[in-house]
Amino acid sequence: MPAEPGPARAGRMDGSGERSLPEPGSQSSAASDDIEIVVNVGGVRQVLYGDLLSQYPETRLAELINCLAGGYDTIFSLCDDYDPGKREFYFDRDPDAFKCVIEVYYFGEVHMKKGICPICFKNEMDFWKVDLKFLDDCCKSHLSEKREELEEIARRVQLILDDLGVDAAEGRWRRCQKCVWKFLEKPESSCPARVVAVLSFLLILVSSVVMCMGTIPELQVLDAEGNRVEHPTLENVETACIGWFTLEYLLRLFSSPNKLHFALSFMNIVDVLAILPFYVSLTLTHLGARMMELTNVQQAVQALRIMRIARIFKLARHSSGLQTLTYALKRSFKELGLLLMYLAVGIFVFSALGYTMEQSHPETLFKSIPQSFWWAIITMTTVGYGDIYPKTTLGKLNAAISFLCGVIAIALPIHPIINNFVRYYNKQRVLETAAKHELELMELNSSSGGEGKTGGSRSDLDNLPPEPAGKEAPSCSSRLKLSHSDTFIPLLTEEKHHRTRLQSCK
Repeated sequence: MPAEPGPARAGRMDGSGERSLPEPGSQSSAASDDIEIVVNVGGVRQVLYGDLLSQYPETRLAELINCLAGGYDTIFSLCDDYDPGKREFYFDRDPDAFKCVIEVYYFGEVHMKKGICPICFKNEMDFWKVDLKFLDDCCKSHLSEKREELEEIARRVQLILDDLGVDAAEGRWRRCQKCVWKFLEKPESSCPARVVAVLSFLLILVSSVVMCMGTIPELQVLDAEGNRVEHPTLENVETACIGWFTLEYLLRLFSSPNKLHFALSFMNIVDVLAILPFYVSLTLTHLGARMMELTNVQQAVQALRIMRIARIFKLARHSSGLQTLTYALKRSFKELGLLLMYLAVGIFVFSALGYTMEQSHPETLFKSIPQSFWWAIITMTTVGYGDIYPKTTLGKLNAAISFLCGVIAIALPIHPIINNFVRYYNKQRVLETAAKHELELMELNSSSGGEGKTGGSRSDLDNLPPEPAGKEAPSCSSRLKLSHSDTFIPLLTEEKHHRTRLQSCK
């Protein structure tokens, strides 16, 4: 029978008709294409053939073909253990990842199996010396996403360590800056910082309520010229709130580690827009009358007072939900663009049809197609003010169809936007939990450093005593040597029957 092609050939447990590997240290001129190699990866035994492995001679498996000529030193530089009786190479690696990696020899590309950690799989590919260019594009995107998550975790851990660490070499002013920055930017750092954050949140709400109440005619008073202005009490409350916002912004600016980045941040720009209109209107009220007419000054002040609505966006600083919503909308620009495109096409079509169908009625409200745009907008968005409505039978039918199409057009992109929101919210929670666990692991390792490591580590294996002189070559029952990967977890010895928390997480 002909040889089984592809992976079926690799699954053979014994090679009866193939040339086996020579003894270590012997010189062999046999063609490498006829050699079969037996590897045992994590307890899974497979037979691979030289004609396949030689396609990629720079990989670790291809180097096994000619490694026996260099003796045991060369062998153990490539594998964890070797059994000369069975001529079998042992690797303490993930067998599931290995099954994916060897696909490169049969199909020329590697697909990552679902459920495997992308970072660990990348380390497996590095161990087997398979270039990442053979990884499929869909798997590369998943790997890039996980890399970004790890970078975000590292950034959060570094921020926490910076907050916890105190450098004795720093001056008093620098330490004071750090304390003020931590006090204002990290509400979870202490109870007073949490109180200040709650107070700032309440003042934002009070300022917004005062701005709204100032427009109620019953709460306004008449000035010397008979014009209605805000009640002095409301003005005093708003002045106190603006004073707090100004003090908070200046303290955060002076204590920030990177003032340029702080000034250009979106939320800090919102803070400036929230307090700037107050000072500009105050300046125009006291000094502008000398340079321009009083009417122009009042109009400018009124325009600036409208900008006070920007202070409501300050709530996003204290609300993770608003921040998540903002990010979800930023990630949903494509879906929002599709929504606007659907509505624009529908508005144009149904407004033109409505204008044409209503021309036969003597009392038509559709005077032109641009005027019909307003009717199409309020109809497709299910608002329906009733100021413009069709009066003919065809016009009413057109309105019904436009209503149904508007509902469908609005509902279609909603689901992806909600998914983006939920995905980002869950991702932030996972990253926050991962950062806390990383800190706990660092604390655990630092506390157990003086007592000795309980689960065995890379340095533990390096410091083991050498083998006695004259001992036979290592066999499959001898202790496994250290694997060339930071994801390797050493086997437990008889004295060590448990893993550390760090090893269990890995």
